[in-house]
Amino acid sequence: MALEFEQPIDELEARIRELREYAEEQGVDLSDEIELLENKLERLQKETFSNLSRWQRVQLARAPGRPTTLDVLENVFSDFVELHGDRAVADDPAIVAGLARFEGRSVVVAGHQKGRTTKENIHRNFGMPHPEGYRKAMRMMDLADRFGFPFISLIDTPGAYPGISAEERGQAWVIAQSIQRMGRLRVPALAVILGEGGSGGALAIGVGNRVLIMENAWYSVISPESCAAILWRDAAQAAEAAEALKLTARDLKELGVVDRIVPEPRGGAHRQPQAALAELRRAIAAELEPLLKLSPEELLRDRYRRFREMGAVAQS
Repeated sequence: MALEFEQPIDELEARIRELREYAEEQGVDLSDEIELLENKLERLQKETFSNLSRWQRVQLARAPGRPTTLDVLENVFSDFVELHGDRAVADDPAIVAGLARFEGRSVVVAGHQKGRTTKENIHRNFGMPHPEGYRKAMRMMDLADRFGFPFISLIDTPGAYPGISAEERGQAWVIAQSIQRMGRLRVPALAVILGEGGSGGALAIGVGNRVLIMENAWYSVISPESCAAILWRDAAQAAEAAEALKLTARDLKELGVVDRIVPEPRGGAHRQPQAALAELRRAIAAELEPLLKLSPEELLRDRYRRFREMGAVAQS
């Protein structure tokens, strides 16, 4: 399903397909007409996607077909072996975690997982983890430290599950524990924001030596809808809230919250997922390589420095 601002582009693409099919079926030459429409499509795409608002980028981060954690594990990593359960209560499908290989090196990976269909989303709780999910992620951090494997987290969640059952089992406490545990990793830690990076649910596995973000992803203390509901008591003002929050990749790079923006194909990763994943592979490799040369003590100091420097204010 196309987003509202994508509809003119989709309609033009459909028209081009129809002309090609008609020309092939009827054996007529419509190359001039098709070329005119393709040029118009190129201009429309450039105009639309080079001037996206912050709210439109939030919508792209939620677009159906955007690569998920499992897509990344299948196409960017290899030999993934999933590990289940938190060794305390249950297995949370909203967090996928396990061992994998990246560029021939063993790594530990944990990430939020949404579903493609309604049934899958219900199973994955729309990518909103319970405390069991974060305890599973901490198991992976322990595993990474034990064997000296880099830890890579893949973030894509609107936030941790806010239900009563999760709160009863200590959701806030577990998120704090996860932040603390990741901050103390003695191995290289990379955090990659694939789509949505909502609140503590994202930060719980976001304490990396380097934080990468896909071009159309967002990362914020609160979602635009929730912010609008609190400030104006009207979630419909989410677009205005998104502008105020400065939650896009470009904003976050300027603020020093993220270290690298991973480019996406024109129109978003959901339009050309394989090209987007190829860019992600290159970005992870470029950021991981220098970290592998650091000692455990240097990695700890580097991570501490990175987060302590956030929010610095220069007085004139």
